[in-house]
Amino acid sequence: MMRKSLFVFTLLVASLSSFAQNADAIIGKWLNKDKNAHIQIFKKGNTYLGKIAWLKEPLNEANKPKVDVQNPDVNLRTRPILNLEILQNFKFNNGIWENGTIYDPRYGKTYSCKISLEGNDKLNVRGFIGVSLIGRTDTWTRVK
Repeated sequence: MMRKSLFVFTLLVASLSSFAQNADAIIGKWLNKDKNAHIQIFKKGNTYLGKIAWLKEPLNEANKPKVDVQNPDVNLRTRPILNLEILQNFKFNNGIWENGTIYDPRYGKTYSCKISLEGNDKLNVRGFIGVSLIGRTDTWTRVK
């Protein structure tokens, strides 16, 4: 009886740790589809977030760091694009990171978003308005 309980307990612990590893599989640096930015995805509490960690062209025409000039909030238009949090509040659910948002600093727009992992090195990032059928999916690749 004791041996059977120990076996069941070991299976339970192993399944919980594999679930945690699976949920954290998106943590790391990702190259966006345009290959002009790296997004660092990290975990804070039970949510996943992402910030711009590298830009191919970090400076604007005036040779100054690029800022969030398209933001609809005038007070946020001077914040730097580098280190800007563009992914917010994702929760892991059955292999999908969902209920989060993605901010596109090129246009100053925020979209609902869900993320799925394809293998270990491809991330499908789907931004949408309303329902996910109306949106666009970009594929990001892991930076090694």
